[in-house]
Amino acid sequence: MNFSWLVVYIQTVSHYDFFAFYPEKNWLIMKSHLIQMFLLIGILTAGTGKVHAQYKYPFQNPNLPVEKRIDNILSLMTLDEKISCLSTNPSVPRLGIVGASHVEGLHGVSMGGPANWGKYATPTPTTTFPQAYGLAETWDPALLKKVAAVEGYETRYLFQNPNYKSKGLVVRAPNADLGRDPRWGRTEECYGEDPFFNGTMVTAFVKGLQGDNSKYWLTASLMKHFLANSNEDERTWSSSNFNERLFREYYSVPFRMGIEDGGSQAYMASYNSWNEIPMMVNPVLKNVTVKEWGQKGIICTDGGALKLLISDHKYYPDLEEGAAEAVKAGINQFLDDYAGAIRAALKDKLLTEADIDSVIRGDFRVMIKLGLLDPPNDNPYSQIGLNGEPAPWKNQTNKDLVKLVTQKSIVLLKNNNRTLPLQTGKTKSIAVIGRFANEVLGDWYGGTPPYTVTPLDGIRSRVGDSIRVSYAEDNTGNKAVDLAKTSDYAIVVVGNHPTGDAGWAKVTKPSYGKEAVDRKSINLEDEELIKQIYRVNPKTIVVLISSFPYAINWTEHNVPAILHMTHCSQEEGSALASVLFGDFNPGGRLVQTWPLAITQLPPRLDYDITKGRTYMYFKGQPLYPFGFGLSYTTFKYSNLKVSSDNIQTGKPLTISFDITNTGKRTGDEVAQLYVRHLHSEVQRPQKELKGFERITIQPGETKTVSLKLHAKDLAYWNEIKKAFTVEPDRVQLQIGSSSDDIRLTEEVQVKE
Repeated sequence: MNFSWLVVYIQTVSHYDFFAFYPEKNWLIMKSHLIQMFLLIGILTAGTGKVHAQYKYPFQNPNLPVEKRIDNILSLMTLDEKISCLSTNPSVPRLGIVGASHVEGLHGVSMGGPANWGKYATPTPTTTFPQAYGLAETWDPALLKKVAAVEGYETRYLFQNPNYKSKGLVVRAPNADLGRDPRWGRTEECYGEDPFFNGTMVTAFVKGLQGDNSKYWLTASLMKHFLANSNEDERTWSSSNFNERLFREYYSVPFRMGIEDGGSQAYMASYNSWNEIPMMVNPVLKNVTVKEWGQKGIICTDGGALKLLISDHKYYPDLEEGAAEAVKAGINQFLDDYAGAIRAALKDKLLTEADIDSVIRGDFRVMIKLGLLDPPNDNPYSQIGLNGEPAPWKNQTNKDLVKLVTQKSIVLLKNNNRTLPLQTGKTKSIAVIGRFANEVLGDWYGGTPPYTVTPLDGIRSRVGDSIRVSYAEDNTGNKAVDLAKTSDYAIVVVGNHPTGDAGWAKVTKPSYGKEAVDRKSINLEDEELIKQIYRVNPKTIVVLISSFPYAINWTEHNVPAILHMTHCSQEEGSALASVLFGDFNPGGRLVQTWPLAITQLPPRLDYDITKGRTYMYFKGQPLYPFGFGLSYTTFKYSNLKVSSDNIQTGKPLTISFDITNTGKRTGDEVAQLYVRHLHSEVQRPQKELKGFERITIQPGETKTVSLKLHAKDLAYWNEIKKAFTVEPDRVQLQIGSSSDDIRLTEEVQVKE
């Protein structure tokens, strides 16, 4: 009888607690009578071929505990290999460990695009959705999860298919930063200004990227940028200063939800400081995200952050000390030239090998969750891209999803006298005006779409030969005005250029913003073009395609119909046309407060939002409030019920109400739940979003919406107790269609 399989198995597991192994005598002493069981298994299965656990190293055994596997990996690695694993690619070729590096993916996998991610001579097309800001304007977490699932699948496909050169399964998305100021150049990357809303959308995106399997991830979601990173011009040296209460109740909420609710085990530390301590060495990395929230995976720097720690922050005298302190703070992946500094720190005893061991464990935890250290047949995602399946970005299902998401992201800002939807039978001619009408633009973190449908293409395709559609890029030689004069309607497509229409850290207009550039103005430069067209054709419709809010006061006051959407969707034009002509009823909602003027905003670098930022503390009159959006139909709210007149820990409150579609078109309503504290002992927001649901309702139909509210949702951070505290208070529940359109209210008592 051949027991070679048993010897190999015993050698594999003898590193652990069941055995004492003495190789000098070739003795194996089992610490219990379990040896009898192994012998019995060997007898019963000899010759059957059913047991072949022949692993060269213990870490290759997927049945061993994760931490035991990592113990073995570390015991086998050289110091140079450990230093190498502080990069974004934790591979150990000598041991057969192939790790995965990073890819960008805020709204589609970036394998090229305007920033040329991956530096491919020929970029690989991937399914391309609207910008993250537009995804948020759907107010549909379930839909966002589907978007991320498509992206996750394509990321895995590109990683495993031998025809492509992608090495990444760690997706740098979502951006969990909060858009506290519309001047922030990277507003396009975030989900808006509200912590609960952003956290809900972040959680959905994380879950979509990582998949629903209980053991393995489809991809790993790496959130950006922890923490309070919403200024660009000074980001490499500035400090975002605010108290611990705002840290707990506002800035950290989407990250905490992404970890605790979504399951993300990776994030990027931001360039800036918090309260004068640079984030990549801030104690909060370990003290809060690791010890409190359970973040056990990747914590990486931003690109070049190690050098900036010395040159811009001037926090340490040299790279050697900076690198050592970053590792001790919890950093386990550097997006930087770090190896020399790490070796010098080891030599001068500023850092130990044990310090490195402690942090790179997180890299291997993520690689194990991705299934990269396990036999392929154990991982349900291991065959994606290997069976000759066509590229997923070519399938109709993905194309249809992009169109639906883009439709749902469109926000109707104004619609006087039912200007929209346009009626093809009563319209003979349309003038489409504006440069952005004839192109679909990519942004800095976007990829390369497999095709694009421009607004002009979408409109022409929708109407066919039944309506004359003419086009002018601008008003050079009065061409646009002349076309508008002779057309039934003028559709003016304006907005920002998402890459600034220029090179790195440059933009061509003051209202443009992007990475490394904050906006100097929130006024729309193209509003002058709108005025010229409106003067000759009062049936002017403005389509604002923008990455952030604009103070379009003249347009709001004069033009009868305004739509907002964001850039990048491959189905931009088809989705827009479907809304313009009533094939789809817009139901998107704004995710930021749109101010009337830049003068309504506090100083850009003031991070204390209680001084007038966001709908929660804004004192003035906005142009458009948070949560705002119109429809082609109307909705009536009624029959508010609460499950109790009080709320306490362990007994969630159920809030239900009816919504009736009182119009003649099927439409989507976004029901929003806000709370207002009436007698709190500490300063509270004017109101806070605590629940929402987007529902589709037929004409004349009534649907009941039920939302849950927990006592913990009403807690504030007690800086004396260093804990969240639920105080006895009366709270007003506010149900409405936006933060400024409350339809139903009720008061409940909060008990400790």
